[in-house]
Amino acid sequence: MKKLIVFLLLLAVLQFPLTLLNPFGPTIFPVAPILNKNVTGNVDLTVEFWKNLDDVIAKVATKYAKFVVLPITTAANLYTKGIDIKLVGVHEWKVFYLVSNTDFKGLKSLKGKTVYSAHGRGQTVDVLLRYLLTKEGLIPDKDVKFAYAPPQEIVALFNSGKISFAALPEPFVTMCLSKGKIVLDFQEEWNKISNSKLGIPIAGLFVIGDISKYKNTILEVEKIFKESVSYANTHVDESLEITSKYLPIPKPILKKSLERTQFKYVSDCKDEVSKFLETMHNLYKEGIPKIPDEGFYLK
Repeated sequence: MKKLIVFLLLLAVLQFPLTLLNPFGPTIFPVAPILNKNVTGNVDLTVEFWKNLDDVIAKVATKYAKFVVLPITTAANLYTKGIDIKLVGVHEWKVFYLVSNTDFKGLKSLKGKTVYSAHGRGQTVDVLLRYLLTKEGLIPDKDVKFAYAPPQEIVALFNSGKISFAALPEPFVTMCLSKGKIVLDFQEEWNKISNSKLGIPIAGLFVIGDISKYKNTILEVEKIFKESVSYANTHVDESLEITSKYLPIPKPILKKSLERTQFKYVSDCKDEVSKFLETMHNLYKEGIPKIPDEGFYLK
């Protein structure tokens, strides 16, 4: 009887509405086709936005939803702290750059300077920049200072000339380019370190709690999510129009930023993600204190 129940669970597709928690920001673009019902499937999938990590971490911990889009590093840390969360696939691979409005002659020229980052200490760009500085013989926090702030605030400070270096994701990079230029592509630097051709596994789709037992439901949600990413990439103007209904950033800036952004759904990404997390752990243990075991990966 137990085997029969498990078998039926595997075959079942849940018929009640399912919620996908998605970051509020430029990552609305790849789910815009779901929001606009351009892409649908055999499950009733509703998208809700999360605006900060504290908000989404609380919702994941209380199993508020069954599916969530999260930064890989954040999800890995939640998993190693005992939260029941599993990676389904990665869809964001390229978005981070260092911009400058003054002379930049390589990373050594950052000595004595402050780099502003929109991501907190221990997150992807922070760890990568600290590693790259160390390779150049500089000591992070001593030779180069770090400051953290919301991206909109960093853009305002940069464009007013009050700061000279900012590590930002798109489209905030594009918003700085009238007053400065890109001096470092973090994806290119990661590819040199890892020999990856995909870029940085930045964010992806995760399942929360016992929904992982419902294989067919997960496959259906994954199919919708993958088709949404593909639809957005092939119907850019239409998807930007939808995105702009939620995000108060001008469409021309969003469109320009897509030239330096890559959304591409990859389900077979365990090797890429595990190598990324192991490298982040080795580079900066404060950011990734533990490496997730096999249970972190749904596939």
